[in-house]
Amino acid sequence: MRFHALSLLLILCCVCLAATQVSYDDCCLKYVRKLSRGTQKHAIAYKIQKADGGCNISALVFIMKRGRMICANPNETWAVTLKENLDAKSAKQIPRDSRKLRPLSRKG
Repeated sequence: MRFHALSLLLILCCVCLAATQVSYDDCCLKYVRKLSRGTQKHAIAYKIQKADGGCNISALVFIMKRGRMICANPNETWAVTLKENLDAKSAKQIPRDSRKLRPLSRKG
């Protein structure tokens, strides 16, 4: 009887440990202090990590050209500036005047 209870307890512990490790796979655990301007030029996008049930810290996660992800403190001046630059760059790619975009008419 003791063997079964001990086995069950061991299996339960392993399942709980595996479940907690899975939830932190995509979370930043620490920040980089600073990125050089040359490295900042390789940033193509960002995402916001919130400190909630899955992650322990809030972060700006910058995605670089080759897919590397860099975690930054969202309160750092350089990180906010880089985020704003990426927002401005993506806003330029969206056409401002939608009147120039007309549907093709079919002649029938």
